[in-house]
Amino acid sequence: MLRVGLTGGLGSGKSTVAQMFAAHGVHVISADEVGRKLMQPGEAVYQRIVDHFGPEVVSSDGTLNRPLLADLAFRQGKLDELNRIVHPPVIVAQEAWIDDVFAQDLDAIAMIESALIFEAGDSGSVPGWRDRFDRVVLVIAPDEVKIQRFLDRLSAGTQLEPERRTQLERDARARLAQQIPDSKKIPRSDYVIDNGGALEKTQQQVDEVFASLRQP
Repeated sequence: MLRVGLTGGLGSGKSTVAQMFAAHGVHVISADEVGRKLMQPGEAVYQRIVDHFGPEVVSSDGTLNRPLLADLAFRQGKLDELNRIVHPPVIVAQEAWIDDVFAQDLDAIAMIESALIFEAGDSGSVPGWRDRFDRVVLVIAPDEVKIQRFLDRLSAGTQLEPERRTQLERDARARLAQQIPDSKKIPRSDYVIDNGGALEKTQQQVDEVFASLRQP
């Protein structure tokens, strides 16, 4: 059995890479999806966020105001505060998932897709985060490519007004500034997948990494 962390910064395309690994039969779980579930009304994490940041982070429908939380985290310097609330229970959920995977197949590869593997460990919000994995796969791309992907995802194929585009570009750069640069993550990773070009090249790298992971 093998525990693999798949990480990459904003717009690196790690979710696309995760899908490629899943197509090989790798068991994949998204830390973001786990976090979103735990941040729903009625969950303990939801209540801790409201207690910490105040009722203004709750939207009229009772759900968390995610744009406001993003602003607090990335523009007002409260990312570490948010991470210290969300990360520990997310890890508990991930570990339970990993246990289930290996209970069914001891030869399985369990992969956790998470943007903040290194950041969580270095900030201290999750001590030993990096040590939870047997291997770490890093997905990289040039910053300008990451920003464009971020814009494309939020625009959903529509033309952005210049003011809105400028605002989203600032948001993307603020988020990237909160993440450790790829240049510092590369030496600490077991595998690096360059996703800055054609998907065919990315697929080839995924195939090669998967073959290596399957080796005894």
